Amino acid sequence: MITLLLGGARSGKSAIAERLATEGAGGGPVTYMATGRATDTDMAARIARHRERRPTGWVTVEASGRDLPPALRSATGMVLLDALGTWLVAFEEDFAADPKVLCDALRDRDGDTVVVSEEVGLGVHPSTAAGRRFRDALGELNQAVAAIADGVLLIVAGRVLSLEQR
Repeated sequence: MITLLLGGARSGKSAIAERLATEGAGGGPVTYMATGRATDTDMAARIARHRERRPTGWVTVEASGRDLPPALRSATGMVLLDALGTWLVAFEEDFAADPKVLCDALRDRDGDTVVVSEEVGLGVHPSTAAGRRFRDALGELNQAVAAIADGVLLIVAGRVLSLEQR
């Protein structure tokens, strides 16, 4: 089963994803696939907060860029992938990640997956060309993952809305 959680910054999506992964694992192991890199002190602090929140028995795998799909395929049991936006950033300015490669890896893996992604299409219109390319690439990636997901949840202010497929 693939569950996609979408939300804005500080919406509570990662904490809710952690809860879903814990519940879904049923006491079994959870692999936390971390896609973010500590590029500055703010990002380092965010990563540290996420690490402190995770149960000690979880295994953390740092996977960015082209390393993520094979890492997903090789992981067994419950996986929490956090997050698609930081994964996309690893593809530098063109954000040329291949959604099909990621979706194939998500579908092919053995075990359930909770995927976290930023919903950037509801925010302010980006003022730079790079910002618009990122917003568009992430929006397309989110749509591709949502198309294969068994469930899609939108997180707003710590509240969960289930999004129905039409």
